[in-house]
Amino acid sequence: MRRLNIAHVTEYRFSTPVSLLPHRLRLRPLESHSLRIESSTLDISPAHSIRWFKDVLGNSVATVSFGDISNTLHVLSEVVIAVYDDTPLDFLMEDYAVDCPFAYAIDELPDLAPFLQSVYPEDQALLHDWLEDLGLLQWPIETFSLLSRLNCAIANKFTYQIREEEGVQSPAQTLRLNSGSCRDFAALFIEACRSIGLASRFVSGYLHMPDNEAGNASTHAWAEVYLPGPGWKGFDPTSGLITGNQHIPVAVARHPEAVPPVSGSFIGPAGLLPALMVSVRVSDPGL
Repeated sequence: MRRLNIAHVTEYRFSTPVSLLPHRLRLRPLESHSLRIESSTLDISPAHSIRWFKDVLGNSVATVSFGDISNTLHVLSEVVIAVYDDTPLDFLMEDYAVDCPFAYAIDELPDLAPFLQSVYPEDQALLHDWLEDLGLLQWPIETFSLLSRLNCAIANKFTYQIREEEGVQSPAQTLRLNSGSCRDFAALFIEACRSIGLASRFVSGYLHMPDNEAGNASTHAWAEVYLPGPGWKGFDPTSGLITGNQHIPVAVARHPEAVPPVSGSFIGPAGLLPALMVSVRVSDPGL
């Protein structure tokens, strides 16, 4: 077991005072058998009230309401987590799901249905052609091999870029540009999986890597696929890796644009755009 400290600062600065409408924060990691939260604090200004709730997928969401006008919004989330050793490749598939294509069990289908439904139906023909070019539609094919090859193909054949603007590229955009951010790659991976009948979902969170210790970390995004036997397994198409305890999930969603860390709006002069500053640090205090 080891402890990790996560410090995530988001600050909006306005050129004139504005009225901040309620904001939603998704900054608290998802606890599991391999991750436990030891402490969690939020430092927010201006003056506010806060209400916590769990959304339909079990994500922890804080709704923050403000009273006074302000020319800044400052949010500091500090979390200490305990992560436990895991073996991401140590799992067994149910016999019927070892090879693709396969059909999910009848009793699981109602829960999995939303994660089988395409978010970008207009891109399906293009995705089919791309998967065919990769040789991933030559069935039967071992399910895990298919997913691993898809994961590595995105990591190796596309150019990663940091995109500061909001939103997620459609799979068609990512295929056309041959580049994207981690959330764009996750969206492409998810839609490709759904197009061949594999339930998939979007995950937002943090990534702990050695260079994070210098303070240059960022939020991260990857995908999970529901595999009969092990359940939801994570795939990171930015790195081509199967996710392990270096990946710290915060929220899961059917739609790639549904779980930004900080979301909300304000009332102010027409055309006013705030300056945004985000800083993330994921560190191991034992190092």
